[in-house]
Amino acid sequence: MTTATKSTQLRIGLFGIGLNTYWDQFEGLEKKLASYIAIVGDNLGNYGADVVNLGLIDDTKKAFEAGSRFRREDVDLIFLYVTTYALSATVLAVVKKAKVPVIVLNLSPEAAIDYATFNQLNNRTKMTGEWLASCSACSVPEIANVFKRSNIPFHQITGMLHNDPHVWREVEEWIAAAKVAHTMYNNTLGVMGNYYGGMLDIYSNLTLQCATFGGHIEIIEVDELSGLRDGVSAADIEEKLQVFNTWFEVQPDCSAEELKRAAVTAVALDKLVAKYNLGSMAYYHKGTGNVNADTMSSVILGTSLLTGHNIPVAGEYEIKNAQAMKIMDSFGAGGSFTEYYAMDFNDDVVLMGHDGPCHPAIAEGKIKVKPLQVYHGKVGSGLSVEMSVKHGPVTLLSVVETVDGKIMLLVAEAESVAGPILEIGNTNSRYKFAIGARSFVEAWNAHGPAHHCAIGKGHIASKIEKLSKLLEVEFVKVC
Repeated sequence: MTTATKSTQLRIGLFGIGLNTYWDQFEGLEKKLASYIAIVGDNLGNYGADVVNLGLIDDTKKAFEAGSRFRREDVDLIFLYVTTYALSATVLAVVKKAKVPVIVLNLSPEAAIDYATFNQLNNRTKMTGEWLASCSACSVPEIANVFKRSNIPFHQITGMLHNDPHVWREVEEWIAAAKVAHTMYNNTLGVMGNYYGGMLDIYSNLTLQCATFGGHIEIIEVDELSGLRDGVSAADIEEKLQVFNTWFEVQPDCSAEELKRAAVTAVALDKLVAKYNLGSMAYYHKGTGNVNADTMSSVILGTSLLTGHNIPVAGEYEIKNAQAMKIMDSFGAGGSFTEYYAMDFNDDVVLMGHDGPCHPAIAEGKIKVKPLQVYHGKVGSGLSVEMSVKHGPVTLLSVVETVDGKIMLLVAEAESVAGPILEIGNTNSRYKFAIGARSFVEAWNAHGPAHHCAIGKGHIASKIEKLSKLLEVEFVKVC
């Protein structure tokens, strides 16, 4: 299996701020603040990113140099640690030059100053120095004011340097969101085939997608995949059949001929991914003509394997949902292609699923491969996959194109629950929402998403919200 690895590792910048006038006035203050920054730098290194730590920036000359250094180092995100009072001019020079999102760390060294010990110092110079080592909150309003007036977006984490899980949970989520933004920027999305005629909600503005997320969109003809099938060897087929038996529970009524057809196409899909360095894909073709009919009626096992190997594939040429699936997969949540199937008012759940590719990494049990006599709305017959999403917390994500020509990320959190499903050879799950099935459906529909969305495991709305802030797009959570 070929997995796209186009992007390099995320790089984050860190700098702390202070005022150099203080150093001669308050012995040990500079050293103490530098040690705080070192602690933050060490902690940031635990989240799987390269850290460019520029230490304590305490005058405008260093600030201009720091901004240029961050540009040269190509950082994706900056953490600004406000260690004490500092001039906003010092901050602006860095951030304006770097031109990347900034997270302001307003972290007190401890939960509170030890007032009794502090007041017994009996030396007001020492007392002021101790206070300055704890007054991280002092200049945050000044910095926020300048950012607002400079039209520079910023985000805040307020808390304690030590013993504060909230702080590091927030840091972890910001870095996770930045990694996804980085992945999307470097992603190549393949779009193969054409839209389903008349399915107006899925038509996408490709320029808007690139302008919002970055990346490259490669337009691919189905004939190319069909052509790649001709070069598949007997050894390739046998190897892929073994993979099928490892990943799937192949049902007894699946014929050897259909499995072979699926294996040939799966190998060809691997070759297509390698040729264009694809990180995701959207496709649709009715399958007219003998050659393309053979290809497009045998893609589901191969596209499911790709999806399980971090190259999510969306059917029905649903480009927006391929983007949503890639976001979910990049967060490590999976991201399976789905739509409403039915509502169960007795159990207050919504049944959701889809034909076509599934995401093996988030399946409840082993995925069943079943033969279909007909593909509804398409030409031909072949093998399909049947699975439910793993029981437990899930998140739904839709990438929505709005009437004013912008992107919105629409999210809901739910639970995948056990119960009867429609055993028709498709992905199919039962979802329970805190606001109830009826209210969820109405609230979700009210925002005008396309009828497809991506489902991933876990409740990750807070991470997606941070991604929306990094991308500067609207975020809506219905439940």
